[in-house]
Amino acid sequence: MHLKTKRWNDPVEPDDGTRILVCRYRPRGVRKEDETWQEWWKDLGPTAELHAAFYGKHGPPLTWGEYRRRYLAEMRAQKERIAELARRAQGGEAMTLLCSSACVDPEHCHRTMLVRLITEAAEKPKAQPRLKA
Repeated sequence: MHLKTKRWNDPVEPDDGTRILVCRYRPRGVRKEDETWQEWWKDLGPTAELHAAFYGKHGPPLTWGEYRRRYLAEMRAQKERIAELARRAQGGEAMTLLCSSACVDPEHCHRTMLVRLITEAAEKPKAQPRLKA
């Protein structure tokens, strides 16, 4: 599988494949013709509530551990979307998941967790059909 992550404003490289924006919010001020992504899957970004909580908009900011726990819980509702990306990756499609330009630490970003979720979904053995005796 060829999955990688970047920020949406990182340079496009030939091996990026399909560039998918996985942020809840579309970058401000970017004209349609200047978009660096082919697809936008906003439901794979943290919800507006989780995003606000992480940045302390309504109280103390969340710790990374709490943010991680809550994001992974949110992604349970996105199993079908994650499975779709896993199928595409298994089929040989190269994809790059893109996040905010402000997100400078990929190890503390939902895009890295998302790659792991896609990889895990791709590695799950498919259910074998039951044969009647």
